Amino acid sequence: MNRAGLAELLRKGENSGVEFKRDAVTPGKLAREMAALLNLEGGVILLGVEDDGTASGLKRDPKKREEWVMEVARTHLRPGVIPFWETEEMRDGSVVGVISLPADAPDKPYKAKRGSAWMTQVRVGTTTRDATDDEEMRLYAQSRRLLYDHKPVPGATLEDYDMRRLVNYFHDIRRQDCPDLTDTEGWTRFLLNLGLAHDDRGRTLPSVAGLLLFGKRPNRHLPQAGISAVAFGGAQKDYDIKARAVLRGPLVSLFAPREDPFGSAYPKLAGSFAEPAAVIEVGVIEKALDFVARATDVHGFVDRTGRRRERWDYPLDAIREAVVNAVAHRDYTIGLTDIELAVYSDRLEVISPGRLPNTATVEKLRLGYRSPRNDVIRDLLRDYGYIEALGLGIPRKIIAGMRRHNGTEPELIEEESRFTVRLWKECSPAAADGSAGEDVGG
Repeated sequence: MNRAGLAELLRKGENSGVEFKRDAVTPGKLAREMAALLNLEGGVILLGVEDDGTASGLKRDPKKREEWVMEVARTHLRPGVIPFWETEEMRDGSVVGVISLPADAPDKPYKAKRGSAWMTQVRVGTTTRDATDDEEMRLYAQSRRLLYDHKPVPGATLEDYDMRRLVNYFHDIRRQDCPDLTDTEGWTRFLLNLGLAHDDRGRTLPSVAGLLLFGKRPNRHLPQAGISAVAFGGAQKDYDIKARAVLRGPLVSLFAPREDPFGSAYPKLAGSFAEPAAVIEVGVIEKALDFVARATDVHGFVDRTGRRRERWDYPLDAIREAVVNAVAHRDYTIGLTDIELAVYSDRLEVISPGRLPNTATVEKLRLGYRSPRNDVIRDLLRDYGYIEALGLGIPRKIIAGMRRHNGTEPELIEEESRFTVRLWKECSPAAADGSAGEDVGG
């Protein structure tokens, strides 16, 4: 960092990524600031600077400055880190130390030593504070040291699984042998070996991913599992509501099987099984698509050749991709918060709780970047055909799909605690055909 860059940081003052500290700061307080920045998006600590941005300078022996900073970072932080250290002399002759901390620190959460305890720190604006349990869990998920969808669900048992859906998945989707329905011990071993269940001191607990996809009532143990859907009459979020629904249940549908492992009540299909021939019970994803179909319109128009055509307000593939991405990649560590599906008179929005995972950015997503937060959920949805193996759903189905449909540009918006996909409605149904057709009603 050069003098001009440092002067600019001092002029702008402290923020989420910049902290000022006097040279007399204690090892414990310096470690707290390091941990908080590492747990957010990295940043710099300017050592030898007053709270008002005045450079008071480093006072300690120049030969021991770097050694002292590295000792704090190694012994007062867990896990220890090696920050980048440099000094810069100001115009008045004072020397400021610059401690640079990386944005993609891999071992979150970082903890600072406090007495005999180690406390996780988080950065909130210009302040540092102790993390809550939920904040700490999200940091674990971000670090990929503990993937949340792998976690066992306390209080749940294998009785919370819908065995029909498990058999449907293994037997009909994966075409894999699985235990008989009556073989409880066999299913216990089967699910433990596949990571869809965990042994907790002799008790078998379903995993988060298992309950989300195969649970009888996932919200009983995971209240954040589901979608809140609202259709507004106008372009604003207000009391003019056309329809509202709280979508609950397993993420995917229960499909008719190739064979009949459940008796006459479960119909047998004739011929080979290439794709599920019928839906027996719809899942949350299909419920969301059904809601959009009821809340939007289909328009008929005549193209230049005289043929009558129909076009929905939004292409089905784009809506499906936005909903599937939300249930697959949302931050499930944020409790009591549903995915939001909002239909307005001029647009449709799918709002997913949590920031983008890991190193993902909006620019990267537009190019097909893959950075899953929930590996198991992603893999299972891929088996069902909801997710492409290439990970090109956003550029192909959402961006290119909306451009073909009505020439609009979808918006991908990352905010502090949520990610929004916004699709714009186009009024003229002839726009997709590139011609000025006569609207003949829906």
